[in-house]
Amino acid sequence: MSQLTRFNNNLFNDFFGDKGSLGYFVSPLHGENLPNNFKVDIKDSDNAYVFLAELPGVNKENLHITVDGSTVTIAAEIKQHDEESKDEKIVRSERYFGSVSRSFQLPVDVNQDTANASYENGVLKLTLPKKLNVVGKRIEVL
Repeated sequence: MSQLTRFNNNLFNDFFGDKGSLGYFVSPLHGENLPNNFKVDIKDSDNAYVFLAELPGVNKENLHITVDGSTVTIAAEIKQHDEESKDEKIVRSERYFGSVSRSFQLPVDVNQDTANASYENGVLKLTLPKKLNVVGKRIEVL
C-alpha cells in the first residue's frame, strides 16, 4: 500500500509541479514572490568584512544597505512590470517580484565612512572595514 501512495504523490506532483503543494493548479499570472532569503557569503579579514550576496534581477537602484554600529541590513526589491501589447498576452510569468531583506550582527562595529558596495552580474559585493577600537590600558595595582 505504501508503494501505491508514493506513486500517487509523485503522479500528482509531476502533473501539477510545485504548484499543487501551494494550492495552485495554475501558476499565478503575476509570477512568484521573491524567495524568503538570498544567499550570502561573509569573509572576515584582519581589517574588514566582505559580503557577497546573490541578488539576480535586482536593479542597483533598488538595493538598500544600512549599517548601524555592528548591524548590517541588506534589502532588495524587484517590481512587477506588466506590459501589454495588441499582438501578445502573458500566458505564464515565473519571474520574481517583491522585496526581501536580511540583517546580520557582526562582532565589531563597522567604519561607515570607508564602507563601499558594488553590484555586478547579480552579485552585491559589500566591503565593511572594521572600526578600530582603542584598546583599554591595563592598570597595575601597587
